[in-house]
Amino acid sequence: MIRVAAAGDLHVGPETAGAYREHLTALADHADVFLVAGDLTRHGTVEEGRVAAGELRDVGVPVIAVLGNHDYHSDAENEITEVLRDAGVTVLEGDGTVLDCGGTSLGVAGGKGFGGGFEGRCASDFGEPEMKAFVGHTKDFAGRLRTALLGLDADVIVSLTHYAPAEGTLEGEPPEIYPFLGSYLIGEAIDASGADLAIHGHAHKGTEKGLTSGGVRVRNVALPVIQHAYALYRLDALDSDDQRRGRRRERVSAW
Repeated sequence: MIRVAAAGDLHVGPETAGAYREHLTALADHADVFLVAGDLTRHGTVEEGRVAAGELRDVGVPVIAVLGNHDYHSDAENEITEVLRDAGVTVLEGDGTVLDCGGTSLGVAGGKGFGGGFEGRCASDFGEPEMKAFVGHTKDFAGRLRTALLGLDADVIVSLTHYAPAEGTLEGEPPEIYPFLGSYLIGEAIDASGADLAIHGHAHKGTEKGLTSGGVRVRNVALPVIQHAYALYRLDALDSDDQRRGRRRERVSAW
């Protein structure tokens, strides 16, 4: 059994330095890993990135993060990534990593993701170059995510993105902005991998629980949604690869 803590949309800044970290003092007593689903900063400055790194440094468990749209705002995403990595945070962008959690392996693959919308009400890569680029960016990410998830050799597999892979966790947001909150293409990549759980943020007015089209459980862990410093999920590994592939989505519980 692996205990996963997850949160997104921390939106830290110099004036809040240390405030979020106060809620992580007992994290290691409750979790084996901490997943951060993007938007660590408010405006994507390096200064804010250093604050985020300070909040997540030496919290007692491995920290795996992806960046969000806010973290890209000041065109300093590469510098923020390096600052986080220097603090011991694993930052993913279309790739994955595997951890040993007390004898059970956890594979996490992910990245920021992007928008485009959901089946029946989505953008297409047709027409102007700007529209082709918009949808093409999501297609490229979804392809890299699928490859990364399928390449994980682990007992339990989790997808970690900022943008949503399913519209169920967007309920509460205005439907008009769904295309800017996520894409079904991300969900298709997750379904193809047989992942156990998909975690995202970004949708501050959404809801916590949803499903991909293929039935993988999705959790929106944006702080305004979970109303706690982090959500906790328990994932149990089955005994054989065949069982894992056949019953993944029966194995996720939360408390």
